[in-house]
Amino acid sequence: MSQSPLGRTLIIANPAAHSGKGAAGAEFARHFLTSYSAATDGYELKLTTAMGDARVMASEAADFDTVVTLGGDGVIHEVVNGLMTLSPETRPALGIIPMGSGNDYARTLGMKINDPEGAFAQLVRGKIKQLEIGRINDVYFMETMSFGLDAAIAIDTTKRRANNSSTEGEALFFTSGLKFMSAGSKGYPCTVSFDGEKDIDLQALIMAFQVGPTYGGGFKVCPHAQPDDGLLTVCYNTKVPNIPHLLALFGLAKSGKHINSRIIEERHLKQAVVTFHKPVPVQVDGEELPFAEQFVIEVIPDALSVVVP
Repeated sequence: MSQSPLGRTLIIANPAAHSGKGAAGAEFARHFLTSYSAATDGYELKLTTAMGDARVMASEAADFDTVVTLGGDGVIHEVVNGLMTLSPETRPALGIIPMGSGNDYARTLGMKINDPEGAFAQLVRGKIKQLEIGRINDVYFMETMSFGLDAAIAIDTTKRRANNSSTEGEALFFTSGLKFMSAGSKGYPCTVSFDGEKDIDLQALIMAFQVGPTYGGGFKVCPHAQPDDGLLTVCYNTKVPNIPHLLALFGLAKSGKHINSRIIEERHLKQAVVTFHKPVPVQVDGEELPFAEQFVIEVIPDALSVVVP
C-alpha cells in the first residue's frame, strides 16, 4: 500500500443499487476522488450492468491496492468472490460504500449506511484489518448463509428489491417472513456435524451461519458473531415450534433475544457438514444458492484485508 490512504483504487459501483440511488453515489465518488486526489494514487470507476460483472472486475484487480464497492450486499458478495480468486500476495484490500437496502455487512464493519460522503470519509481515515469470511462448498460469503425458512425469506427479499419494492430493510424482511411462515413452519430434515462432532438430526427451520451478527437488514440472528475471531457463529432450532411461538421468535430476532429460547442454540465453530434429506431453500449473502444434498461450511480466517472505521 502506498502513502495515500487507499493507494491505487478500483471502485466497482452498482448504479441500480438502493432503487437507483447507486448511480448518484457513483457520480459522487467520481467527484469526490477527483477533488480529493490525495486520497488515492489514482482511481478507476467501473459500473456493473449485469449480475456477475462485479465478480469478474474484482478478479482482474490484482494491480490495485484497494477495491471499493459501491452498492448493497449483493455487489460486495460478488467482489469478495472475485478477490478470492487472486493470490493473497496480489489481493487488494476491500473497502465498502454501502448503498443498498439490507447493508448487513456495513453494520458489521460500522460503516455509514446510504451516506456516500460519510462512508468515503470513513474509508479515507480508516485502518486495515484482517477479517475472516465463510465458505459453503465453493462459494464464499462475507456475512451470512442460511438454510430453511429464513433462507426462503432472504431470497424473497432479494427478489422484491430487484423488482423495486418500496419496502426496505427490516420491514422488507419482516413482510417476507409473514409470507413464508406457514409454508416453512414444519422444518427441513437434515443431519449436521459441527467441528467433527457426532452427527445430530434436526428439523431445520432456521440454520444460519454468520460472519457478523445481522442479516435481513438488521435482524440480529447471531448476536455474538464477530468478523475477527476466526470462527463462524451458527443459530439453529433444536425443536420445531408451533406457529404462534414461531411468530414470537421471529419478532425477537430483531433484537437478538430469540437465542434465549430453549429451542434455539447459538454456538461458534470452524466447520460444519450439513446433509439434507429433501430440497431446502439456501441463501448466501441474500442470493439463492442451488441445492445440493451435502454442504460443507467453513471459516477462512484472515482472508481479507478490509478498510474499517
